[in-house]
Amino acid sequence: MADSKKVETKEEKVLTNDKFAVIKLSGVQLKVFEGKEYEVNKLKGNKGDIIELNDVLLVANGEDIKVGKPVVEGSSVTLEITSQFKGEKINGFLYKAKARSRRRYGFRADLTKVLVKKIS
Repeated sequence: MADSKKVETKEEKVLTNDKFAVIKLSGVQLKVFEGKEYEVNKLKGNKGDIIELNDVLLVANGEDIKVGKPVVEGSSVTLEITSQFKGEKINGFLYKAKARSRRRYGFRADLTKVLVKKIS
């Protein structure tokens, strides 16, 4: 018989080898990895500003996983603002039949791009 080899999926590899954290930022929970960039709702600050977050809900470093109740004590995530920009335009249209009522509107969300510097 042929040797059966266990094939590691990409998801398993990420969970066992990489250091990541789940943080609460701008009203949402976000799974972040060190060295990656993320787009979030607008944060106060300018390009190049450093933000230290203490709202860390989970920290995983390989097999070592710490879950907070509700936050992990003594842990923090350091972010750097790389840009402030507006998102893609969303066009909306309201229409009421038989009332000759039509309304057109557009919306562009203010976004911030952040780089995760350090998870500790």
